[in-house]
Amino acid sequence: MIPKGRLIIIGGKEDKDGSDPEMKSKNNNFSPKEILKLLVKSKDDRIEVITTATSDPEDMRETYTKTFKEIGYSNFDFLDICDDQIHADYHFKRIKEAKTIFFTGGDQEKICKTLEQSVITNLLKEKYRNEEDFTIAGTSAGAMCIPKIVIVEAVNGEAILEHDIEFDTGLGFLENCIIDTHFIHRARFGRLVHAVLLNRECWGIGLGEDTALVIEDGYNATCRGSGMVWLVDAENIGQTNVDSVEKGFPVYAENLKVHILTDHCKIDLSKDIFLGTETGKD
Repeated sequence: MIPKGRLIIIGGKEDKDGSDPEMKSKNNNFSPKEILKLLVKSKDDRIEVITTATSDPEDMRETYTKTFKEIGYSNFDFLDICDDQIHADYHFKRIKEAKTIFFTGGDQEKICKTLEQSVITNLLKEKYRNEEDFTIAGTSAGAMCIPKIVIVEAVNGEAILEHDIEFDTGLGFLENCIIDTHFIHRARFGRLVHAVLLNRECWGIGLGEDTALVIEDGYNATCRGSGMVWLVDAENIGQTNVDSVEKGFPVYAENLKVHILTDHCKIDLSKDIFLGTETGKD
């Protein structure tokens, strides 16, 4: 079934109050608050911000409140859902009325563990499948929790070493992708490659800061923002030792496939068709 809703996965450090995107003074395509302006179709649409991942929800509330008001959003609020609240009618009713659910950054494992068995997650999936004007968005850890498979721990080293990466079960809105964030700034290419070598049916999506991938119909993806999105495909690799290498030894791979997307570049994730930019211009 093709979902009627859309996903917005953000690499973190999107332009907002108190942030200073690296490309702000360098990239001629930079547009202030470009990504957060995508959250809803109408500024009056309801946004519920889920702050479960963060250890400082009040700080998140202050930051996004100021930013959303500057954008002109008039209908938003914040939910800090805890383990003992996951079945609360209060949360269920608010999420049911929302047009956008936005997961903030923090700890992706905390989001996954809290919502893993929640009726809230089932409601989100139902809305995502059936509501055309519904959006699920996440930034940083909030983006990483959206697929079925989530990186919860990994080493950024000079080599990809066997047994230096750990996975968990995510929220399951994307079946065939693994997401990593702050991808360029934190040098996470190696760990994303390791993830897709171990899960070759999945795309590896590496999101730069102040950059997002907007996914519609479950597979039509458009890059937005001032940075890059890297797409890594290991489905047709040649020689590799990833299935036999011993713990602590380095991994190699042949014929890894990589795409780089920038603002308005499109790709069909179901057919691996790179469509370039919306305007057809370089």
